[in-house]
Amino acid sequence: MRGDAKSMTVLSPRSAAEAVKAYAQAPAALPLAGGTDLMVAWNLGQWNGRAVLDLSRVAEWRTIKASAQGVLIGSLVTHSQIQAHPVLQKRFPLLVAACATVGAAQIQNRGTIGGNIANASPAGDTFPALAVYEATVRVIGPAGQRVVPIADIFAGVKKTTLKPGELIEAIFLPFVKTPTRGVFRKVGTRAAQAISKTMFAGLIWIGKDKKVTEARLSFGSLAPTVRRLHAAESFLRGRQLDPISINAAAELMTSDVSPIDDIRSTREYRLIVSRNLLVAFLKGEVK
Repeated sequence: MRGDAKSMTVLSPRSAAEAVKAYAQAPAALPLAGGTDLMVAWNLGQWNGRAVLDLSRVAEWRTIKASAQGVLIGSLVTHSQIQAHPVLQKRFPLLVAACATVGAAQIQNRGTIGGNIANASPAGDTFPALAVYEATVRVIGPAGQRVVPIADIFAGVKKTTLKPGELIEAIFLPFVKTPTRGVFRKVGTRAAQAISKTMFAGLIWIGKDKKVTEARLSFGSLAPTVRRLHAAESFLRGRQLDPISINAAAELMTSDVSPIDDIRSTREYRLIVSRNLLVAFLKGEVK
């Protein structure tokens, strides 16, 4: 173990206001939420001599609040808490399913939704579900509070659009009309505890005339950030899900994603598997 705790300074604010103030006074500090990624880097000695902004005592960021409009999830809420919440289970099952794929039970008990977003990995398990639910991220900083659509919070691999001194305080999920069907799927090297090769979340609404009224389709691990399939969504609106429409929508997938070859998979494999996931969902073969 190369981490040297004695070389580090730990700041422990007890409220959102204290957290923002402490961060402003120590802008080089590293925000600490669940610590599932930070502790790996600390073990390698990468944070020796650094200041850490420990957010664990900010109790107001640890709550889940349901209202008539939707659900507000504090940034320090863990993946396990999300899985256990009855309103989230009923109204946002894709997010619950995504949280169940995050590492092992220990990681789910420690890892937080806000930390997951701030880490900004292209393979972030919760991101496709958050994208199709059109979540918004509430941030707070020296200039006050602002709301950022989930699609706009990511600037690239491990990069966010957070401004200096800003912290994530909550994620809001607006209620939506119950879809005709919805699916979350993760494809990795093995069935559990694997970083994804591709991830898919889909919601679709079909009218009495069997035509699509709305489709929300999103993939993770196929671009530097999570992506909605806007071209396919637009194409499907007002059409029946016959083989011609489904295949045409699948062909439009590459308009919105840009997978690469890397150590975990090849671009070709990612595209083939992702296309199969999309086609199976539109056919109603996966539920």
